[in-house]
Amino acid sequence: MWQNSEDAKQLGAMVKRRDFLGKLSLGIGGMALTNLMGSEVEQQIAHYAPKAKRVIFLCMAGGPSHLETFDYKPELAKFHGKLMPESFTKGQPIAQLQGKPLTCYGPQTGFKRYGKSGILVSDFLPHIGSVADDICVIKSMVTEQINHDPAHTFLNTGSAISGRPSMGSWVNYGLGSLSNNLPGFVVLTSKSGRNPQPIASRQWASGCLPSKFQGVEFNAKGAPVHYVDNPGGITDARQRQVIEAVKKMDQLRDMQVHDQEIDSKIAQYEMAFRMQSSVPDLLDISDEPKSVLEEYGASVGAGSYASNCLLARRLAERGVRFIQLYHKGWDHHGGLKKFMGVSCGSTDQPTAALIKDLKRRGMLEDTLVIWGGEFGRTPMAQGSGRDHHIKGYSMFMAGGGVKGGITHGETDDLGYNSVKDIVPVRDLHATMLHQLGLDHHKFSTKFQGLDTRLTGVKPAQVVKKILS
Repeated sequence: MWQNSEDAKQLGAMVKRRDFLGKLSLGIGGMALTNLMGSEVEQQIAHYAPKAKRVIFLCMAGGPSHLETFDYKPELAKFHGKLMPESFTKGQPIAQLQGKPLTCYGPQTGFKRYGKSGILVSDFLPHIGSVADDICVIKSMVTEQINHDPAHTFLNTGSAISGRPSMGSWVNYGLGSLSNNLPGFVVLTSKSGRNPQPIASRQWASGCLPSKFQGVEFNAKGAPVHYVDNPGGITDARQRQVIEAVKKMDQLRDMQVHDQEIDSKIAQYEMAFRMQSSVPDLLDISDEPKSVLEEYGASVGAGSYASNCLLARRLAERGVRFIQLYHKGWDHHGGLKKFMGVSCGSTDQPTAALIKDLKRRGMLEDTLVIWGGEFGRTPMAQGSGRDHHIKGYSMFMAGGGVKGGITHGETDDLGYNSVKDIVPVRDLHATMLHQLGLDHHKFSTKFQGLDTRLTGVKPAQVVKKILS
């Protein structure tokens, strides 16, 4: 019991003040949530006018060989079967060839020039060759991690340390979604080829950013999104009641602890409810004209990369800010020629179709398309394949204010080291953010007392030579 009535009065006043402040914070949170769920979430912190509204990142997981895609090396063909000059490799990190004889392995396919630009593209990628005048091939990429999982982590988050925000989460955090009924960041996966490496969901996690900015994995086959459908016997009206009840409990809890993750959970409940009606319609590609399905090589319910490319266009049309496609199966330590044929055969036509489709619809100019893997492959043989390689490899970009019909950078005569206009992964990130209107120097969040950025603390720069 209270010692006197004055103590009770003081406690009552404290409770009233806390209740008032809690309700005030709830009201402010509610206004923020209402804004989040408005007709369109506009740019939140853009630093200047963007050239791109959205990104479609086509991740060729496993590390496609630059020497059989975009980087033609006739000198390497001349050295085929001979020992690699030690001047190229001495003291260099090599994944599985360390301490073994290093034998040159010539290109396993031919190359042709395509388009008015005359860009050289391998015979494995004739469809991508048909859009040569729309793409910018970066032939001088370098990265810092030589094994798959840390290299994916570095590509996706700018750090080899697990737990940092993914690039899609950064973009979603900075610019918000353009859709009421879909997440701002969506992930789709597919596979073909050799040894498809597992891709952990932390590759699209939000790290130290609020969880509402993390990527949501969609399934092109089966249940569209895990755990979103109503349980058996539960109607939409009943589910709405459950969500309202949970929301009220979360709001009461937020009055006590003022945790931003509670607001995130409320927003996610609401988004999940709206997705129940929007996602099935989105993923049903049967309403696409036959000519479009044939252009992509897509079929209803296949869950293929081709279907995912078509879904990427549909997601872009509906306002998803960052769309990431992972195609697994590019880890060609053996059977390089055979499995390059398989992997390219699954991805070449759909990739080109996506670019053509976006262009035809007037969307390519404000959609930044990025194609590439976590690293390249060695000019040296590993049996009938190639080992991991980080010193020089190729990616391409299209749309979103990037010049088409050009190549940027070069590797040496054997395709080992990037030697001209070198582009580290952090520069790729800086350029992507720049095209979205975000200055990578200023775009940060506080984490453990530090300003955390996608581009990290090492110097990074926008690759201005490739921008229109």
